[in-house]
Amino acid sequence: MQLTEKDLALLALLGENARAPVAVLARKLGLSRTTVQARIERLERDGVISGYGLRLSEAYQSGLIRAHVLITITPKTLPSVSAELSAIREVTTLHSVNGSFDLIAIIAAPSIADLDRIIDHIGALSGVERTLSSIILSTRIAR
Repeated sequence: MQLTEKDLALLALLGENARAPVAVLARKLGLSRTTVQARIERLERDGVISGYGLRLSEAYQSGLIRAHVLITITPKTLPSVSAELSAIREVTTLHSVNGSFDLIAIIAAPSIADLDRIIDHIGALSGVERTLSSIILSTRIAR
């Protein structure tokens, strides 16, 4: 699908505030309300926008301890390991990657002790060969 500059600008505005009224979006984009509504419906229908979600405040997120956990798995265990990681509430994102590791899990926990427990749990999963974790100190860019 070809996205226009206005589509990209609309996506950026929705990324900042998905609950913004269409009239406000239209004013910022210099388009009519009906045009913006039609663009949103087209982007949803074409699968560019697959849904709307919750964005946690910086104040709340700053209280969480976050980490990257690089994971090496044994051959043919990706589906089962992914399913087990999906069941861990603190695993917020899971990426499949190339290189010496197979997966990168992003974890958010309320304390170092909880983070340690979760990393130990991940390391003990059937199919996980090894892990390497790094605590995230700060986020410089988040889009």
